[in-house]
Amino acid sequence: MTGKEGAWLPEAARDRLARFAASGVRTSLLPVAGAVGIESVGLTPVGEVMGCIVQQIGWIGAGGYGMSYGLSATSFRPYVDALYHGYDTALARMVAEASAMGADGVVAVRLTRGQLGQSNHEFVALGTAVRAQSRYRPRQPFTTELPGQDVAKLMHAGWVPARIAIGIAVQAQYLDWRSRSQMRIMSGNTEVGGPTELITRVRHLARDAFERHARDTYPNAAIVSNIQLRTWEQENNNTVLLGAESTVFGTAISQFHTGPRAPSNALTVMPLRTSQQRNTRKQR
Repeated sequence: MTGKEGAWLPEAARDRLARFAASGVRTSLLPVAGAVGIESVGLTPVGEVMGCIVQQIGWIGAGGYGMSYGLSATSFRPYVDALYHGYDTALARMVAEASAMGADGVVAVRLTRGQLGQSNHEFVALGTAVRAQSRYRPRQPFTTELPGQDVAKLMHAGWVPARIAIGIAVQAQYLDWRSRSQMRIMSGNTEVGGPTELITRVRHLARDAFERHARDTYPNAAIVSNIQLRTWEQENNNTVLLGAESTVFGTAISQFHTGPRAPSNALTVMPLRTSQQRNTRKQR
């Protein structure tokens, strides 16, 4: 999803790279445990890297980067595309900084999105660039949200991070009379059917989008590190529209050899094989 325009670096970022080259100082955002962990698998921190973009996301309907309210998920496609563009651009600029430092990857990446004013959104990718103690260099630095110690566990178990994967889904629906009655103060402790269905559906769609994004680099599996949810309501002419936005963050990973299991059960791996492929493997 990352286009070439995302690799453009602002002047401040170019100045930061120039200071890095001149001083030779190596900075890191990793805690002691993370730094020791990646050192154990031959990765050395070379510097902190960042990419950011401030993007206007206006309410201009389905023809642009905005929302048009409706019952269909496709009504929010321009808005979802704008969110992907923001995250992808921030990641691309962070990777461009890492490449300029001669790094082979970026670990412990923090992806954040903040609101500046009414419709301006800041997307930030911040992490620590690392270089492998190896004669072989990847064509493009890998990225992962995993902390240094988890990257070490992953690599000791025969897996390597490929890139950060993101899945985003947004949907909205009008609340029917039953859901609205269930939300009244005097209804007691009861499940509200409409919101339950909406939130369950949008989280499912976000996980599906995450899996499709992870598959783009042909990895073997993916690790989900964070699932976020945002909801909102809008009242109009005695009707209530409930919206839900779910975002799934994680790392696509590839297996480079069959080794011992990771020394901790902290990592949950999501296989990316289809059910047909799994059944074929069982028959073998």
